[in-house]
Amino acid sequence: MNYFVTAIGTDSGKTLVSSILCEALKADYWKPVQAGTPRDADTVKSLITNLYSKIHSESYLLNTPASPHASAKIDGVEIDLKKFKIPKTKNDLIIEGAGGCLVPLNETDFVIDLAKQFNSQIILVSNLYLGSINHTLLTVDFLKRNQFTIKGIIFNGEPNPESERIILKHAQFKCLLRIAKEKQITKKTVTQYSELLKKNWS
Repeated sequence: MNYFVTAIGTDSGKTLVSSILCEALKADYWKPVQAGTPRDADTVKSLITNLYSKIHSESYLLNTPASPHASAKIDGVEIDLKKFKIPKTKNDLIIEGAGGCLVPLNETDFVIDLAKQFNSQIILVSNLYLGSINHTLLTVDFLKRNQFTIKGIIFNGEPNPESERIILKHAQFKCLLRIAKEKQITKKTVTQYSELLKKNWS
């Protein structure tokens, strides 16, 4: 099975969530498009401890930290949806998107189109801040209207029970995990959250 990690925006915690998922499921990791450094693949590699996960190379490794379509333009390349080939593996595969669902890859396609192309189950990351209810439910509405298969939602940041409650009420998504605002992210942090995730996974 492959799971596509998307979020309600940039810097929502997708890479941390991807690390936790890899550790919990002993899954492989793949970021199809990386714009700028540091590479998220390197971060995931540094945070997981199991001996089964493999880190797969990006299809597009771009230099400028920007929207993929803009970064590709600066590099003089065009991102082509047809050129993405999902890595072959016997493990589950965690695919990390770039930014939110409607970040453009080119003039026509968006990041979330990769999830559709690979028939992925969606894991939505919602980081909690003032305005995140609106941003989360807009993303939920898009995913539902376009008939994506949803595995669940992961909340990231300072706990906000009322925001979480109203989001879950309207989204009708399963809450897979709640990640607190951690002062430091270490292998131990990832391992601890991976154990919590496994309890909610099935």
